[in-house]
Amino acid sequence: MKIISLSENKDIEKRIAITPETSKKYISAGFDVSLPQGYGDHLGYTDSEYKSHGVNIVQNEKDLLNSTNIIVQLGLPSDDKLSQFKEKQNLIGILNPFINKEKLDNLKKKGINNFSLELLPRITRAQSMDILSSQANLAGYKAVIESFAHFEKAIPMMMTAAGTVPAAKVLVVGAGVAGLQAIATAKRMGAIVFATDVRMASKEQVESLGGKFLTVEGAENLETEGGYAKEASEDFKKKQEDLLSETLKKIDIVICTALIPGKKAPIIIKEHMIKNMQPGSIIYDLAAVQGGNTMFCEADKIINKNGVKIMGESNILNRLPISASTLYAKNIFNFVMNLFDKEKKEININLEDEIIDKTIIK
Repeated sequence: MKIISLSENKDIEKRIAITPETSKKYISAGFDVSLPQGYGDHLGYTDSEYKSHGVNIVQNEKDLLNSTNIIVQLGLPSDDKLSQFKEKQNLIGILNPFINKEKLDNLKKKGINNFSLELLPRITRAQSMDILSSQANLAGYKAVIESFAHFEKAIPMMMTAAGTVPAAKVLVVGAGVAGLQAIATAKRMGAIVFATDVRMASKEQVESLGGKFLTVEGAENLETEGGYAKEASEDFKKKQEDLLSETLKKIDIVICTALIPGKKAPIIIKEHMIKNMQPGSIIYDLAAVQGGNTMFCEADKIINKNGVKIMGESNILNRLPISASTLYAKNIFNFVMNLFDKEKKEININLEDEIIDKTIIK
């Protein structure tokens, strides 16, 4: 059974899907692992390190695609690479089927099985494969670090003979995995932390981390069966908007993490709210790549509105590529092993397995 990973476009994606650690695990499980030359050089993973674990290093990527069974990636490869895929191959990664529907349909027509891991069900057995949680944890942490780096005041309260510097006030919008990590990180650094979410189930989690949960009167529990947030009613949106407008007047730093799977990110922080914020405040929008939760947000730009800096990145995990790759590669390995029939030494696409059924693009 052969498994490969193609080089990513490093200007866009610095993470990798096979680390030296996981390459060793694949080979121990009976896989033949091949990678392109220089695959992990940018992260300090040399070809010689991969070779020491038994990996085949290949100069021409076309040769990799000629005979492999499984291709593991971060996102969907380029059109040029996709055109070289062969029938009965299996592509595994973050394939974004809502955006890449036509490309994935074309791959299906060629007889290629596509598994998109952001569609994993939220069940106990899938936790070790949960790429969204592992990557969101790091994103929430890094968003706080980046926003604090741009904030021109101290974060914790400091008492000196010359006077007291008050603690920074942080608001986290969206208390999913990224939001909860942002709360924990900001709290550890001495900030006063508030959070809001449409899912009432997150209240206890926020408070357990030392944050104050903000909710509107008569709040609905807007949560899907899978545990994700769903779109709110117009009445709820109006109440939430009023609450946020008042809260933002006293907030120094906002971390936005609110996403609805398969849809454009909801605009939560509007122009009139930004006008009421204090000059020098920071908004870091983790939803920037899907349009942002903040009016005026543009991915990979810092927008200054009335002295408020609005920022967000298309891929914040490029700032933590080693940590992110370590976790992602382990998630991928666990998913592959769930697909792999150890006795027959072949891929077993068992649609009665909820993990396989939910992730395969039909």
